[in-house]
Amino acid sequence: MGTVFKLSRLATTVSGINRLPGPTSHEPCLLSASTLPPPRRLVHDANGNGNRINGLNSNPVVLQMINYALSHARSQKSDESYSQGMLVLEQCLSTQPSDGQLAESWRGISLLAMSTLLYERGNYVEAIEKLQKVENFKNSILGVRVAAMEALAGLYLQLGQDDTSSVVADKCLQLCEKHKPENDKTYGAVNSRANAVKGLVELTHGNLESAESFFKGLQEEEGCTGSAALSHGEYLHATRNFLLAKKFYQKVIEVLAEQKDFSDMNTLGSCNMALEEVALAATFALGQLEAHMGNFGDAEEILTRTLTKTEELFGSHHPKVGVVLTCLALMFRNKAMQERSSALLIQEGLYRRALEFLKAPPLESEGTGVETKVDRTDIVALARGGYAEALSVQQNRKDEGERMKRWAAAAWRNRRVSLVEALNFSEPSNKPLVIDARTSRTM
Repeated sequence: MGTVFKLSRLATTVSGINRLPGPTSHEPCLLSASTLPPPRRLVHDANGNGNRINGLNSNPVVLQMINYALSHARSQKSDESYSQGMLVLEQCLSTQPSDGQLAESWRGISLLAMSTLLYERGNYVEAIEKLQKVENFKNSILGVRVAAMEALAGLYLQLGQDDTSSVVADKCLQLCEKHKPENDKTYGAVNSRANAVKGLVELTHGNLESAESFFKGLQEEEGCTGSAALSHGEYLHATRNFLLAKKFYQKVIEVLAEQKDFSDMNTLGSCNMALEEVALAATFALGQLEAHMGNFGDAEEILTRTLTKTEELFGSHHPKVGVVLTCLALMFRNKAMQERSSALLIQEGLYRRALEFLKAPPLESEGTGVETKVDRTDIVALARGGYAEALSVQQNRKDEGERMKRWAAAAWRNRRVSLVEALNFSEPSNKPLVIDARTSRTM
């Protein structure tokens, strides 16, 4: 009853709001920061320039409502808690005025939050619909629309709709070019994000030369933080610039550790580009990098920490847990090869769990099922390929290993790195394969 009563009071409070009060407003905040659950938040009520929330004639009640809705929905990870979170966000959306840049921006922020909750429940269709609405807001602050388009590109990449992701990334660049101001220091951060989105798309498609043109110059841009910095780090990682890539990963992790989220409208995130996913993906990428550099002790510690955090955020049986388990298994495989030791039991256990959580199709699909849509295809192929290698040295399981090997080879889609190179990344001559945790795609 306590939760229902609190939500009822929140809805009543928001329904009484028919304008966006100024920063000196004395309207009461229903929830103080101390009463909110731990901050897994979309926006942050910091002071600052004209694109920060409080600098924008903001509404503290609506801001608290959005953050409360997100935190409450995730507190129990149940259908009921998510439905209640959506109810609060729908109230936020319905009570905003229909005209003006600020009102449209707040509606956009509410829709970004709604799309994130829908994404977390696996409802990608409705999440995309919400993001497309924000994309089409003509009067909203630029950072809000860029956040929506970044999330759209990320979702399409995760769903394997590569052509559509490229179209969205192009539109994002065109939007920034069209609205480029003559003198606005905040524009650099938004433009960096737009370029990084296109760079991420090209990198995922295996087009390193094209990706370079979009990442070029971003390292000098102060506004290159968060998701943009992570994507740039992944490009450097894929091109074997390990030391600089490590600096970018650490930069993302350190900034998020200090701020918990971003305080600027221009750094809003949604769906698989939400700030929690960016922080987790940066830690995951750093763990992979340490493994590629041969620092297996550090890699194991970082990847194990990533696994724990992934289970906390998504649940212990989520496919993203399977992605991390696959990377851990590959790390143990290459560590054993370098140390001339054996870790077959550890590898086999990790691969088995990874394939279970990734919902891998049965091996009987070989020759027929590969044509069927498989989520996270390259990750499943990596897990099956690694598992096949572990089985191939066991006399009584060689046949099973061979079947897995054939399935993995047929399913592999990455155009830049072969499956053999991906499995044996400790070989200095092999190209490093980077797994992006946000999209569950290989680079």
